[in-house]
Amino acid sequence: MTDFLNFLSDQIRQVRNIESTAHDLLHNAGDDAGYRDAMHRKAELLANLSANAAPFLDALSLERRPMIEHKLDMFSQSARRSLDIGSVFYMSALLYPDDHKPGEPNTLELWLAELERSK
Repeated sequence: MTDFLNFLSDQIRQVRNIESTAHDLLHNAGDDAGYRDAMHRKAELLANLSANAAPFLDALSLERRPMIEHKLDMFSQSARRSLDIGSVFYMSALLYPDDHKPGEPNTLELWLAELERSK
């Protein structure tokens, strides 16, 4: 489980770095194209989350693995939809519910915290 949690934590760091870069590009540099590219990278990372997590899943208990695979698939499918639609807004909203407030953890961070509490 530890390797999977480390993987998930790394993915979260990558998303945060991409989002930070995207924010700077849009708000400080006025670079709309750069922002779109960053949001596309974020969506691609999340679209591949399930596949990239696969090597870490064999070590999970048979009891927990189906739930974790399902959750990973949900994150990946949502990101794939955003890429299929091509909506930068949808890509930027990935991981954030409608009632999200700035500074609060995103849904992937909340899930990681839940997994860490229950390991």
